[in-house]
Amino acid sequence: MDDWEKFNHSYEKQTKGPQAAPNSGPQTYVNYSEGSSAGNAYAAQPKYVTRKMLVISLIICMLLSAFVGAMAYALAMSTFGGATVDKTIKTTNYNLARSTGAVLSLQEIIATNENSVVAISTETVQTDFWAGQYVTQGAGSGVIYSEDGYIITNNHVISGASNIKVTLHDGTEYPATLVAADSLTDVAVIKIDATDLPPVTFGSMDDLNVGDAVVAIGNPLGTLSGTATEGIVSALEREITIDGKQMTLIQTSASINPGNSGGGLFDQYGNLIGIVVAKSSGSDVEGLGFAIPCDKVAEVAKSLIENGYVEGRPQAGITIIDLTDANAAMRAGVSITGVYIKDVTGKNAQKAGLQAGDLIYYLDDTKITSSAQLVGLIQKHEVGDVVTFTVVRNNELIKMDVELELSQPQQAAQETQPSTEG
Repeated sequence: MDDWEKFNHSYEKQTKGPQAAPNSGPQTYVNYSEGSSAGNAYAAQPKYVTRKMLVISLIICMLLSAFVGAMAYALAMSTFGGATVDKTIKTTNYNLARSTGAVLSLQEIIATNENSVVAISTETVQTDFWAGQYVTQGAGSGVIYSEDGYIITNNHVISGASNIKVTLHDGTEYPATLVAADSLTDVAVIKIDATDLPPVTFGSMDDLNVGDAVVAIGNPLGTLSGTATEGIVSALEREITIDGKQMTLIQTSASINPGNSGGGLFDQYGNLIGIVVAKSSGSDVEGLGFAIPCDKVAEVAKSLIENGYVEGRPQAGITIIDLTDANAAMRAGVSITGVYIKDVTGKNAQKAGLQAGDLIYYLDDTKITSSAQLVGLIQKHEVGDVVTFTVVRNNELIKMDVELELSQPQQAAQETQPSTEG
C-alpha cells in the first residue's frame, strides 16, 4: 500500500503540476512535448479556414486597399495641388485608324487609287504673229469625282482648250466637256459619258500632319500615265503665289513633274488629301511639290457642278492690274509702280468713290504690293464685310470704305485678260 501511495502521489505531481493558487480560476496546461499522450489529450483543436472565407477575405482586403489609396491620392491632391491630365489622343494615326482602318502600305495605296486617276490631253488653237493659227497640245491629270463621269483637274490644264480627251487607267479613251472652272483656286470640273467609275475617297485636312506619308499619282510628261511617287507632307498651309494668284497649299516631297497637275495626292490611308497643282522648278531645286487641299477642292467642285461657279465668294467690284515694274508703269503712263484700278464694276465700289486710275496703297492696315495679295486678302472676308481702301489719287491719300459684294458667275477657264477682279 505504501508503494502504491508513493506512486500515485508521484503521478499526480507529474500530470497535475503545481497546485492552483488559492481563489484562482481553473487553469489549463498544455504539454507541447513531442509524443506525449497527455499533450494530445489536452491540446486545443486546430482551426481550419474554408475556401469561401479565404475569397471573401481577399476581396475585403482589395477593397480596403483601393479605398486607402484613393483617400491618400485625394489628400495629396488637396494638399499639394495638381493639374488635370488630358488623355485625348490627338495623333493622326489613332483618329484615322479608328474610322478607316490601319495604315496602308505603298502598294495598297496605289492599288486603291490607280483606277481613280486619269490622264488628260488637250488641244488649243493658237494665233501666231502673222495671224496664222496652229494647234498646241497639252497634258495633265485628273481624279474621278463621281461614278457618272465627273472629273476634277486644274483650271490651267484645260484653260482655253478646244478639245479635251480623258484616258482611264485601263487605256479606255473618252472625249470630255468642260462643266465649269475657277481660276482663283485653279480647280476645274470636266465630264465624260461613262458610268460605274471608281471615285476617289476624300480625306480631311484636320487629320493631316507634317511628316505623314503621301503618294502622288498622275501623268508626268504627258506620256507616263499612272506614275506613282512617294514622299511626306513637308508643310501645311504654305502660302505661295502662282501665276499671279496667292494660294494656300500643301507642300510635299513627292516627286512632281509637268503633267502631274490635276492628279491626286493621297494620304497613308488611301484618301485624297490634295490635287497636285505645281512644283518649284530649277536645276538646284528638289522635293518641292504643292497640292490644293482636299477640303477646298471638294467645296469648289461641288459648287461648280451645282451652280457653274463658286457660290458665296466676296468681291470689291473692281478690276485691277499689276504695274509692279518700271517698264510696265512707263508703258501705262504712270510714274509710281503698284496695283492700279483698271475699272470699277461694283455698285458699292462706285458708291464709295473708287475710280479707274487709283493706285491701291493699303487695304485696311496691310500695304498692297501685288494684285494676288489684294485678292487673297479680300477672299479672307465674307460678303457684306466692310473693308477700307487707301488709294493714291493726284498725289493725295484718300480712304474709302467699301462693302464687299457677291461675286458674279464667270467662266474662269476662258479668262485671258491680264487684269484681275478684286
